[in-house]
Amino acid sequence: MITLKNVVLRRGAKVILDSASIGINPGEKVGLVGRNGAGKSTLFALLNGTIHEDGGDYAIPSQWSMAQVAQDMPETEQDATSFVVDGDIVLLAAQNEVEASEHSGDGDRMAHAYMALYDAGAHDAQARAQALILGLGFKVSELDNPVNSFSGGWRMRLQLARALMCPSDLLLLDEPTNHLDLDALVWLEAWLKRYQGTMLVISHDREFLDAVTDVTVHIEKAKLTRYGGNYSKFEDLRAEQMALQQTAFSKQQDKIAHLQKFIARFKAKASKAKQAQSRVKALDRMEKIAPLLAEADFTFEFKEPANLPNPMLSMQNAYFGYAPPDDAPAGTKPTVIVQNVSKSVLAGQRIGILGANGQGKSTLVKTVARALAPIQGEMTEGKGLNIGYFAQQELDVLRLADNPLEHMIRLVKETTASGKMGNQATREQHLRAFLGNFNFSGDMVKQAVGSMSGGEKARLVLCMIVWQRPNLLLLDEPTNHLDLATREALSMALNDFEGTLMLVSHDRALLRAVCDEFWMVSKGGVEPFDGDLDDYQKYLLDHAKRMREEAKKAGGGAARSVAAASLPDTPHTPVAIKSGATNDRKNSASSQSGLKKSPGKSADGPHRPQQTDSAKPLRKELEKIDQRMQTLAAEQALLQAALGTTTASAELAQTGKRIKATASEIAQLEERWLELSGQIEAASA
Repeated sequence: MITLKNVVLRRGAKVILDSASIGINPGEKVGLVGRNGAGKSTLFALLNGTIHEDGGDYAIPSQWSMAQVAQDMPETEQDATSFVVDGDIVLLAAQNEVEASEHSGDGDRMAHAYMALYDAGAHDAQARAQALILGLGFKVSELDNPVNSFSGGWRMRLQLARALMCPSDLLLLDEPTNHLDLDALVWLEAWLKRYQGTMLVISHDREFLDAVTDVTVHIEKAKLTRYGGNYSKFEDLRAEQMALQQTAFSKQQDKIAHLQKFIARFKAKASKAKQAQSRVKALDRMEKIAPLLAEADFTFEFKEPANLPNPMLSMQNAYFGYAPPDDAPAGTKPTVIVQNVSKSVLAGQRIGILGANGQGKSTLVKTVARALAPIQGEMTEGKGLNIGYFAQQELDVLRLADNPLEHMIRLVKETTASGKMGNQATREQHLRAFLGNFNFSGDMVKQAVGSMSGGEKARLVLCMIVWQRPNLLLLDEPTNHLDLATREALSMALNDFEGTLMLVSHDRALLRAVCDEFWMVSKGGVEPFDGDLDDYQKYLLDHAKRMREEAKKAGGGAARSVAAASLPDTPHTPVAIKSGATNDRKNSASSQSGLKKSPGKSADGPHRPQQTDSAKPLRKELEKIDQRMQTLAAEQALLQAALGTTTASAELAQTGKRIKATASEIAQLEERWLELSGQIEAASA
């Protein structure tokens, strides 16, 4: 096992670990969590031998082999398959021994060398490497492409495949999900669940940690604390500890009161049901995330938009893609990625955009954001549409040589010139104060963006978006460089956002928390996905299984061996199509929009069966739900008042639990209320 006993680690004058002790057993899968700068990567450096302890005792079994993802960008003309195969150091050593034995002319040595080569898996090494490459999202046609022909993100995927290729007793993964989309992430989770060795992973993706870890080690104040269970279990235990200290509750009381007031006022009004439901979600998660928000580098909120046009945007027979470059030969046609899209984006919609890599998710968002022009068709914007766009690569909107204050000053000039200036403060001292809300204070407002970390750049982009007071938010992978605490702050801010949201993200916790419906970008089109994220993950695995079977039937020997190994042995379950509250909300929103639908196709999803029963019992149930929600609202008001009049820890904890229970019941009632409303509407029709 790995043991640290009273270990001291320093980086310069900074003490990273001070008399820290921990034990990690063979076969355990450990999530290493803590604030940015707490020392997670430094601990990895100790484990891989890059640095040594400054005090205490540290031991790791000498016979263990180790694998980790190289952080440098590979620069080689070697083809992708060979590059990944070379990650198997056992196989590489066996190949070198075969060559040496052949030169020696020693028959016994050659026999042992070839036996070792077979044991190292030389016979199927190429197929295993290609299975890893395909699992991480590459195409079959790219297996023999040079490594240097890929972009930086794809080369880092190859580094990950190379680490997985290496046989190991200890696997160290530092942010392995940063360059992955959701389909590759699902594949990686399945692979890591089958890994037999000891694993330590640093990640800011809570659902990924929940899926692949069974132990959590928290670094805080130069100490290591071990928690049995995955990240959610750790979070619950830590929330209970902080609740007893009253820290988490004291930071959230005003927010709880605000959310309760909104829910009580609007919970039974159809026009506000979706916004009320978002606040129910926020309240339900309030106690759990309070410890993280208490530690977050910053918290923020989106101001109420100046107006909410409805529809926000209408697309009619739109084609999205890329126009030919200026130096292209005459007659070169544009590259179409997504075609024949006829959809509307309505006020208050919260849309998660799903789809495999390369299907056109970012192309769709870029076109809506006006960064690309549609190839064909019509896109009609609502009057007063104000877009806030977070690009997948922050460098798309940031200038590396400029500092945060210069970015804000330029933003003021651009919005003034375009006539979109609202009531925002524009004087330099006001801009400095606004930047301070996002932790850009003092000398940082004059620091060049190029010298900042990825998290700081992401924070600056968020700052610029919030200042513009958008009514339509387009977020393309906004969490890539955000730590867990900042992701929770973003989730809370998005739940409070009054406008419309379109989100592309591989962070499933964020998608679940803020999105009410999903669009699938696939096979050149955009269609509603009538299910939740669990259904989508099942769909991905089922789709991969079908692709495997097709490859087996159509391909030759090499193709069959790759297809056979391309996914872990994971159960495949058909997608369960749901017709609950989410679909009812979509249908209701569509009926209120006043926009015409394309003939022969529903604009908002599959045709719903007509309700044949009388609506009378549905209305009775709806009335009972209204009465129950009023009772719960009154109870919550009393509980809120009780929180302000007692200081006893036991009473505070009990009251907080009851607030959470009532919020959970209200959430369930809201869902049923929305479902019943849709059924009554269908019955009336």
